[in-house]
Amino acid sequence: MRQPEITKAAILKQSGSLFNTQGYKATSISDITTATGLTKGAIYRHFKNKNQLEKEALLHLSQIMFDKIRERIKAQTTASGKLKALFSFFETYISNPPVKGGCPLLNASTEADDSHPVLRKQAVVILDMLRDAIVRLLDNGIKYGQLKPNIQKEYYASVIIAMLEGAIMMSKLRGNNADIKMTIQHLETIMEELEV
Repeated sequence: MRQPEITKAAILKQSGSLFNTQGYKATSISDITTATGLTKGAIYRHFKNKNQLEKEALLHLSQIMFDKIRERIKAQTTASGKLKALFSFFETYISNPPVKGGCPLLNASTEADDSHPVLRKQAVVILDMLRDAIVRLLDNGIKYGQLKPNIQKEYYASVIIAMLEGAIMMSKLRGNNADIKMTIQHLETIMEELEV
């Protein structure tokens, strides 16, 4: 990697951590210069503005999340096993989050309102990537005769995401894994009902 790429990666890592723990609106460029040891000018050489930095930092954090998910599901041989691996990945957000601050999609979505359209648009891209990945898992399960052929894939993908993200929020607020564990138990029962 060349020096500009190394610097940009360092900015994304530090700013992503700050955005995910302090919030996007609450994190200033001054916070990022302090964390990185760089000047504002150095940051703006790599990013046009704070909106672009927020967008790319969310993508960076989400890529870490997707890489960890891929590691878990790769080890499984069936669609049901892959989905259960996905569920167990989300359970770790409370006790051992892959990125500091918890789920980047959940955190960004709480701030991505109409007054922050760039962040909202990027959060929707990440949400769609997650939904599409689940739809592909279900589709492959149908294709290889592991899941029932009449599954409404988009429906189940939306329900899975809503349940997991909601359970993460509940468990994070309560400071324990009870809600995410109950949710995963329910999702695993649903997956078993979808198996052939």
